[in-house]
Amino acid sequence: MRFFLVDDDEVIRSILRHIIEDEDLGEVTGEADDGSLIDEKILMYKQVDILIIDLLMPERDGIETVRQLKGSFSGKIIMLSQVETKELIGEAYSLGIEYYIMKPINRYEVLSVIKKITERIRMERSIQDIQKSLNLVLSGNNNEVSPPIVKENTIFSSGEFLLSELGIVGESGSKDLLEILQYLFRNEKHNTYEHHFPPLKDIFEQIAIKKLGDSAFSDDMKKEIKASEQRVRRAIYQSLVHLASIGLTDFSNPKFENYALKYFDFTNVRKKMTELQKGTDVHHSHIRINTKKFIQVLYFEAKRLILEEN
Repeated sequence: MRFFLVDDDEVIRSILRHIIEDEDLGEVTGEADDGSLIDEKILMYKQVDILIIDLLMPERDGIETVRQLKGSFSGKIIMLSQVETKELIGEAYSLGIEYYIMKPINRYEVLSVIKKITERIRMERSIQDIQKSLNLVLSGNNNEVSPPIVKENTIFSSGEFLLSELGIVGESGSKDLLEILQYLFRNEKHNTYEHHFPPLKDIFEQIAIKKLGDSAFSDDMKKEIKASEQRVRRAIYQSLVHLASIGLTDFSNPKFENYALKYFDFTNVRKKMTELQKGTDVHHSHIRINTKKFIQVLYFEAKRLILEEN
């Protein structure tokens, strides 16, 4: 990955540069001490993937700089600041930044954020490459590629992208969800889901059979099904927490608007936001997760994503 650092504090830039280089996260291709010193041409010339920019700077602050870049810079943006107000944070997210990191810089937080963004960039690029291949197949320009294989690979990649957007790509249950997507895709070749979506019991049973084999003992099968269901529920719950946290900071955040009410019931989202605001222990939450709705939406959104025209 290629980084560009913008901060009027040379020490902060030095810390960030050392974190990126020491952890082999990529290359710092440029630095500036004010937002007025960069534009889309410079970032394009430097082939910047991730821009890390401070909020408060002497001439042109981070908010105004990001506003100037909106629509012309295709990379990801991380904003740094000592100021913590909902209005500023909300405005930053509304302009398209990926993460907002508070100063003083915490090495582990910076590492975590950069790794998440790097993973998302790689997934987006993978999906773009597969979409191009799929378009070639559908247009008849690539007769050597098998459409079913391309599509099945794509359902996995688009699923990974969506799980990253939902904040759970690293959860253990995400692997189960990706296996479920692949099973649903293969099964739909023979059974349309337009009027009848498979029961959850059947879905988890098929995933367990794929993992353990047809000859597995009944008790082992039951244990695996139960464990898989628990992993998936935990992952879905963490997605609810992730989206509710974003909504609590900025109700108009694009990610919150695009995903929260699509994957979850409105009452559950509001309840989780209230719990987070009050600092309620997540282990004492009584929110009921609608697993089937989440899986249905995830599957149909993954299909929609791979079939969209560029």
